[in-house]
Amino acid sequence: MKRISILFLLLAISLTACRGDPAELGMDASTDNVPNIIGSYALNAVDPTGEEYGGTLTIMEGEQPNEYKMQWLVSGGIHQGMGTLAGNVLTFTWSSLAETDQNVFGTGVYTITVNGELHGTRYIDGLDIPGVETAYPNPK
Repeated sequence: MKRISILFLLLAISLTACRGDPAELGMDASTDNVPNIIGSYALNAVDPTGEEYGGTLTIMEGEQPNEYKMQWLVSGGIHQGMGTLAGNVLTFTWSSLAETDQNVFGTGVYTITVNGELHGTRYIDGLDIPGVETAYPNPK
């Protein structure tokens, strides 16, 4: 299991490294014309301490309408979450899957652009300052 986690971590880091400088984001999508968000994304982010990190975000269909399962493979570990889409805003909760980080969890909000990019904040429970994340769709 640890080998698989390390492999995913290395893949996430390499995908982020290939991305280069963050691309300019498109305009926010109108609330009545939001692109499909199911898929894989390259993630660029800054945590609440100012530390940059990257990885991948995968969004899958949830069990209810406008509900999504989410998984982040980031340089700090693997996180899972559930989100709800309302208009062009995806609001979510998340938690860490690492055995050493059992109590790391929080909330977040992404706004969806016309190009299907996601940008917003992710909070760690107990901290007042959010991290800032931007996710770019990976080519299909």
